[in-house]
Amino acid sequence: MANPTHRHTKSRRDKRRANWKGKLPTLAACPDCKELKEPHRACINCGSYNGKKVLEVVSKKS
Repeated sequence: MANPTHRHTKSRRDKRRANWKGKLPTLAACPDCKELKEPHRACINCGSYNGKKVLEVVSKKS
């Protein structure tokens, strides 16, 4: 395999690495409890998905 004969500049290297950004997750409001949740996931606050109760949510004892 061929090896590079000339060194790449720092700007060329950094331009290639510029697209490694973290993204914030997309959030949607739960139709039952109005908490923010990820779309197409069960709500961690009330345990519902698509209008149906699918998870049993256990509340913490204080």
